[in-house]
Amino acid sequence: MSSPSRLWIPAAIADVLLILVFAAIGRDAHARGDIISGAFATAWPFLTGAAIAWVVIRAWRAPLAAWPSGVCIWIVAVLVGMLLRAVTGQTVVLPFVLVALISLGVLLLGHRVLATLLLRVSRKRQRRV
Repeated sequence: MSSPSRLWIPAAIADVLLILVFAAIGRDAHARGDIISGAFATAWPFLTGAAIAWVVIRAWRAPLAAWPSGVCIWIVAVLVGMLLRAVTGQTVVLPFVLVALISLGVLLLGHRVLATLLLRVSRKRQRRV
């Protein structure tokens, strides 16, 4: 059986990768030069926000919980991300804020819900055997 202490690393890696995917898709959709380095330039404020949330709420205790871990990581990633973008002179307009809020919500909550469902199915199968 998987314990939270074993699941926090894959959950954190998933958060990082999905924030990078969000940034890369946005960069590609707007034809903004190099996707790889550009994705990091776009993603770092959101990654910073997610890291802050992980530490503040101690998300490693329940890394796959959509509530409160997932929701807090999602909201703090967007809030801190937008604040850091504004402070560093990057674009912060309402359409981008809404796209980031929706996209990161789907990604950061979605992987937690999916992982939780897969773990439940796996545990049920193990009990049958």
